[in-house]
Amino acid sequence: MLKTAAACLALATVFVATPAHASAPTCQPPTMIQPDPGAVIPPINGAALSRAIGDLPAADATAAVVRVGGTKGSWRGVSGVADLATGRAASEHVRFRAGSVTKMFTTAVVLQLVAEGRLSLGDTVQDHLPGLLPASYPEIQVGQLLNHTSGLPAPDLPDGFGYVYETRFKKWTPREYVALAVRNPIEFAPGTRQHYLNINTFVAGLLIERVTGETYEHEVTDRVLRPVGMRDSYLPGASTRIKGPYHRGYQSVAAGFENAIAYGDGHVVDMTRTSVTSTWASGDLISTAADLEKFVKALFGGKVVPPAQLEPMFTVPDVTMFDECGNTPATYTSGMTRMVLPGGIVAYGKTGARYGYANGVGATRDLSRTLVYSVNSTGAKDSGQNQRTLGVVLASFS
Repeated sequence: MLKTAAACLALATVFVATPAHASAPTCQPPTMIQPDPGAVIPPINGAALSRAIGDLPAADATAAVVRVGGTKGSWRGVSGVADLATGRAASEHVRFRAGSVTKMFTTAVVLQLVAEGRLSLGDTVQDHLPGLLPASYPEIQVGQLLNHTSGLPAPDLPDGFGYVYETRFKKWTPREYVALAVRNPIEFAPGTRQHYLNINTFVAGLLIERVTGETYEHEVTDRVLRPVGMRDSYLPGASTRIKGPYHRGYQSVAAGFENAIAYGDGHVVDMTRTSVTSTWASGDLISTAADLEKFVKALFGGKVVPPAQLEPMFTVPDVTMFDECGNTPATYTSGMTRMVLPGGIVAYGKTGARYGYANGVGATRDLSRTLVYSVNSTGAKDSGQNQRTLGVVLASFS
């Protein structure tokens, strides 16, 4: 089932940025698409968008919601089923687990505190949160948390989906997560490399609480969700449920896996109910496509973070990624990723995945094109590029 609404578009304006690219495992200089200063946003390709999601449910995904907008027109699409047991049709107006899209909100609140003079990007974690990090660690600046150049390590947790499923209702505290992570040594001198890890926004969340005297959930709600009018978005805390209408999220598993459901030629397990305390300020937001579209427009328009403090969200640090090759330039800004798409079009945004939910928010900086999608992927957190969501992105910007 596919519902769409398209509008006529004019040609987009010109914009410039620097490239993003993928790691090169052979340690050769990475191949990248160069930004084109003359690139223009094409008319919305409704047919390509329809093809990207119109065959659902399929082996790789059970449902999808796509919302394309901006100054050049709009398109809406929904496809698939909300629930495999009933076959009920998918709906545009559903909540979903936004995953790491949450990092945009955490970053925005920190930058608001900078604008208010209550923090500086040059302040150190050790000054504001004494005792949180080992004494052996070097000083880590607030700005290095936001752009993932802190060198903080991830916690050692068992690999594989089996552990995730067994502990899906476990309730973590933020300090418990951080304490487990910092048993490991610092990965690199702060500010010299980039490694995208949840630990950075966990510490940023604790920083928000220390500076404001309020909970992280209160600050995001009061400072962002309510002012932007995101009435269907919330932070669930320890609750494992999604309030209101939603699509169920499923993960592919082997036959014989606990509670597995036969699906097509394989099996899936329902991951709709799960604790998000293991991602907290890095990935616990529950939202809708319409609400996230409101957010990206308000954020890019300087209505969430004052323009003077917003620039870090569009700035990639001049360092390399922390990988085996050491020659891949950084791609993450503070809270987002910079992407150069085919044709040289530059966009900024954030993807986010929880088991059963693969999501993304993106836009050109001038808001001539915006995109929000939520795909109920059966392999949302599998390694490698999710081909379904890649198809949605390419159809939205080309």
